[in-house]
Parts: sequence; structure tokens; C-alpha cells
Amino acid sequence: MIGVIVGTHGKFSEEILRSTEMVFGQLDNVAGVTFEPGESVSGLVEKYKAALASLDWTDGVIFLVDLFGGSPYNAASRIAVNHEKMDIVTGVNLPMIVDLLANRGIEQVENLVNLAIHAGHDSMMSFRAIRNSQLEEEL
Repeated sequence: MIGVIVGTHGKFSEEILRSTEMVFGQLDNVAGVTFEPGESVSGLVEKYKAALASLDWTDGVIFLVDLFGGSPYNAASRIAVNHEKMDIVTGVNLPMIVDLLANRGIEQVENLVNLAIHAGHDSMMSFRAIRNSQLEEEL
């Protein structure tokens, strides 16, 4: 089983996982970790270790964090550097989590990381660009 840990500044991880449950249903083998004002990166590493202890990560772990270079990323990198079956994806968003969880049972960590990155990129769209494209197709 591949575990998923969402680590973010503030309560964002808890709220995005609540939103994910609205789309995906009950989340299994997923943990949210918050980084609160006044906490240290070392404290965040301990939170990640506690989350890992609660998950089945026999086949690996993917950390989904908000910002590249932020404290949630830096703490996750301290753990992932020692484990081949761990990776970190930055820019966590709802489509990324949903696609990752929907494919977690059939893919391995490396493929899921690529899928999550593409889901994040593909979910960004402009209403006006889509509308203009549709108008051009109608002409």
C-alpha cells in the first residue's frame, strides 16, 4: 500500500482532505499534517514521523506539500532523502489528490508522482481561453 501525507502551512491540509472526502469518499491510508506558527521544522519532522507510524507504507509514501522550499517541504525532504520509495510533490491541490488516490492501487510511487504533477497542471484553466477556443471551433 502507498501512503499519502498532505503537509501544509496552517490548517490547509485538514481542509483540503475534508474537501477530498466530499469528492472521493472516505480516505484510507492518508494523513494530514499542519505546520502552525511558532513550530520548528524539527517539530514538523516529528509530526511526519507520527503520521508515517499511522499509515501502511509498505509500497512507499508520497508527500503532497504546498510550497517548494517551504517548511513542510523541507521537513518531508529530511525524511524522504533516506527512503527510495518516498517522494514529494509540491503545489498540492484537489484534482491532484483525487487523481492520485483514484490510481493508488494500480500504480507505483514514481508513476503516481508523475500523474499527480500532470493532474495539478491540467486542472488550471481559464474560462475565457476555453470560451474563445470554442468560439473559434464554431467558426
